[in-house]
Amino acid sequence: MKKKTIKLKEPSFIQSINISKEWCQDWEDDLISDEVLADRVSELIKTKNGLRGFFAYALSDLNCKLLDRLPSSLIFKLTEGGEEIIKITIKNFIMSTAQIINHQRDNKPDYEITSKNISERCSNLLKVMDTNIVTKEINLIMSNIDDMSNSFDNSIKYDEEQKSFIKEEIEKIAQ
Repeated sequence: MKKKTIKLKEPSFIQSINISKEWCQDWEDDLISDEVLADRVSELIKTKNGLRGFFAYALSDLNCKLLDRLPSSLIFKLTEGGEEIIKITIKNFIMSTAQIINHQRDNKPDYEITSKNISERCSNLLKVMDTNIVTKEINLIMSNIDDMSNSFDNSIKYDEEQKSFIKEEIEKIAQ
């Protein structure tokens, strides 16, 4: 097996997704240990594109079980990442949770399953991260939820049903 390292100082978003996919597949196939994967992920998420790409892949690919299993070495490395890791996890949690409602309304059960999976992965990760930072960031988000949106241009705000559902799901994190 050849050594797999990041050759670029700042991989692109797409490169980061592909790197994450390859590493997670190697981990799933028992070609690399929890610790080696955690070290690699730790290096990748030091860049903005790496952080976004890793979470885009690890949260959304139903076949990637890394964030379902949450090895302790990965939790340790993600916790070292501090607020940035928690912020991106909360943002993904909020968006995917709101999307569950949209997919139910649109009668798209396959999309609903994907959004539920992302929401659950985020929730489980937040439960094992630094409680003080998670609480601080969730409180900040919740105080601004009326200004948050479900669109890139911030034109479509979360409706009351979505906000209510998000709040219910956030309460489960504290349990």
